[in-house]
Amino acid sequence: MEKVWLKSYEPHVPPSIAYPPVPLYQFMDDAAKKYPNNTAIIYGGVVHQLGGALLDAKMTFQQLHDLTNRFAAALQGLGVKKGDRVALFLPNCPQFPIAYYATLKAGGIVVPCNPLYVARELEHQVNDAGAETIVVLSRFYPIVKQIRAHTKLKNVIVTNVKEYFPGLLKTLFTLAVEKKEGHRVDITGEANTYWFQDLLAKGPATPQPVDVQPQDTAVLLYTGGTTGVPKGAELSHRNIVANAVQCKTWLNAREGQEMGLTSIPLFHSYGMTTCMNLCMCIGGAMLLIPNPRDIEHILKAITKHHPTMFPGVPTMYVAINNYPDISKYDLKSIRACVSGAAGLPLDVQKKFEQLTGGKLVEGYGLSETSPVTHANPLFGQNKVGTIGVPWPDTEAKIMDLETGTKEMPLGEIGELVIRGPQVMKGYWNMPEETKNTLRDGWLYTGDIARMDQDGYFQIVDRKKDMIIAGGFNIYPRDVEEVLYKHPKVKEAVVAGVPDLYRGETVKAYIVLKEGQTATVEEIVDFCRQNLAKFKVPTAVEFRDSLPKTMVGKILRRMLVEEEKKKLAEKK
Repeated sequence: MEKVWLKSYEPHVPPSIAYPPVPLYQFMDDAAKKYPNNTAIIYGGVVHQLGGALLDAKMTFQQLHDLTNRFAAALQGLGVKKGDRVALFLPNCPQFPIAYYATLKAGGIVVPCNPLYVARELEHQVNDAGAETIVVLSRFYPIVKQIRAHTKLKNVIVTNVKEYFPGLLKTLFTLAVEKKEGHRVDITGEANTYWFQDLLAKGPATPQPVDVQPQDTAVLLYTGGTTGVPKGAELSHRNIVANAVQCKTWLNAREGQEMGLTSIPLFHSYGMTTCMNLCMCIGGAMLLIPNPRDIEHILKAITKHHPTMFPGVPTMYVAINNYPDISKYDLKSIRACVSGAAGLPLDVQKKFEQLTGGKLVEGYGLSETSPVTHANPLFGQNKVGTIGVPWPDTEAKIMDLETGTKEMPLGEIGELVIRGPQVMKGYWNMPEETKNTLRDGWLYTGDIARMDQDGYFQIVDRKKDMIIAGGFNIYPRDVEEVLYKHPKVKEAVVAGVPDLYRGETVKAYIVLKEGQTATVEEIVDFCRQNLAKFKVPTAVEFRDSLPKTMVGKILRRMLVEEEKKKLAEKK
């Protein structure tokens, strides 16, 4: 197939890259050799008792390397061997990269778990992965305790969020927050339950070497519950190494000079690669933000530490754009931002670029592709409303929706399929699902898209989000783009809800900007002026907030389920 998109590459981006045939943890080892005294991690928090001061501590690459080696040795001491799964039930904190790279060094497979999971969800993931060891934040320890008897967990390692805080913040946290918010737990007498710091202190300084090959599985990334039962995408060391190197190349990231604002959760594929693994790959610092919704912390951290890269999601950029007194923060250090997880409205992009002076472009990826496959060029042609072009060594095409066997002509709509070094090995213990999704090396994404004459791809919608109303195919994103243009609208999502007459109908859920009021008629009239009649929402609901994943992705499916429940109750 002809890769028409190559002509849109910026001069520094080659069509193909030589990927180092190394295990993923080699990035961290190399950074510690090259930049031992450079900052690897900045971590802390805002203290309201001190007038909103930001207190944080730094960790060098040498310190991170030494802690990782110690923890890898400790895991081996607990019996972790090649191929064993280790679950991480942690927010963004230094313990996450330490445990992540240590697991890989011990030959294990990392299973990142969403810290917002309730017991049922965590139990499913731990059992599905067959994890026998879990590293958990003390605040979430009661959940692990609750499910432990129903799992194969042999080792539970507990860590406190304050362990790497600077002294004053640690003291204030211990006195004012720790007990009140459930961070103080007692593990005395609990069998095979250990404190993270005790394991680091008591074990050997280096692990036993393990033969880890690029094709070995590194991570089981569970595709968020937004698609029904979560499935474990099996990503190899080579998959993730390739995607980090592709990312470095696309962003023209400078060795030893960048700092990544890491507010996207590290348990998520996007944070894992574009923040953590990219920073390790280039010897860049990670500015860790534990709570992605804490916009005050994000803005104060940018002003104080001057990060250069800020991968995010549209809701994050919207929140910053609309933050009160935004002009008092210095955001000018930000050079490069790639937005993922959902479509990036033009108004959001423009306003954020004005605030920072940096470039914000839309990209695309999936858990199954480590995750990034496409992005708009940072300084080349940025086609708004598209996900850009495939990255080096990545092929993409559009196949017919019915059979998935016929390639569609240019500009026609079909299913986006992708092939490249970042595409997963398959779904963990799910041969049928793997067979349906991976065909001849091509990953069938379930996204409806089209490609233009320059090789730019546009996501029209999720195959399963498409609304079929009275025989018309309606893509929620078309309607959402219009709603975001309304001057009073802060956030909007559109879903197909059951309708006795049309089968489905279009409903808009809207969060208004602070201090604004609007009527249903006003919104519907605005849509009528900008959309074909059949696409205009027949129902509008104003809300204070929209349900979101921890990454900030709006949960459309949850809204549809609510509507179905209402309908069932009426009946």
